[in-house]
Amino acid sequence: MKAATVQDIKQELTTLKHNELLAINLRLARFKKENKELLTYILFEAHNEPGYVEGIKREIDEQMESINKSQIYFAKKSIRKILRLVNKYTRYSSSKQTEVELLIYFCKKLKISGLPLHKNVALSKLYENQMIKVKKIMKALHEDIQYDLNRELEELD
Repeated sequence: MKAATVQDIKQELTTLKHNELLAINLRLARFKKENKELLTYILFEAHNEPGYVEGIKREIDEQMESINKSQIYFAKKSIRKILRLVNKYTRYSSSKQTEVELLIYFCKKLKISGLPLHKNVALSKLYENQMIKVKKIMKALHEDIQYDLNRELEELD
């Protein structure tokens, strides 16, 4: 089965009644965890972006504390898992400011984690790539927000 384009789906959704839309949304929520998470964000979190960011920061803290630091292999796997989580949550928000805040927070936590960032090439590249990504996204933000976030970014360099 070939998937329809977004435009086709949009046109079809405009023709449906309220009850039909509700049934479709509930059906989508049953099939994939990501669909349910996105609906949760849209319904309960979108109106309170600062609270959403704080919740994700708490989750990052919890995940960072549970990193197995006995072997660098397991630590790298955990760091990548946390980064995937951060990227997934920023996709839900689609706010560039939220994305930058979370990536800066992730980089701060990674830097103070005690892992040998500069002794391990993979961790070093991961950290550098996130810093590059942050700087690139920041260019699209308002100047006042850039100024505030630049101060946090300077602490990491």
